[in-house]
Amino acid sequence: MPRAITEEEKKGFENVEYLLNGMIKDRSVPRNIKRVAQRSINELHNEDETPGVRSSNIMYMVDDLAQDANIPFAQRTTVYRIISILEKIKD
Repeated sequence: MPRAITEEEKKGFENVEYLLNGMIKDRSVPRNIKRVAQRSINELHNEDETPGVRSSNIMYMVDDLAQDANIPFAQRTTVYRIISILEKIKD
C-alpha cells in the first residue's frame, strides 16, 4: 500500500500538472507530444503507486519528449522544468 503524500509532493505534482496542461493546450505542440503529456497527467493521478514511483515514471515519459525533434524550443524548456520538479520527489 502506498504511503501518504506529503504537502511538498502534492505541490510538486500540482505544478507538474499545470505545466503539462499548458503543453496540451498549446496549439504549436504536435499531437504525439500532447498524448505523452496526457499519459503523464494520468500517471500523476495513479493512486496505486507511491509518489516516488509516479515521479520516476513521469520523468521517463517526459525525458523522451526532450529528445523529440518535433518539440518546440519553449516546450523543451518546460520539459526540463518538469524533470527538475520531479527529481525532488523520492520515496
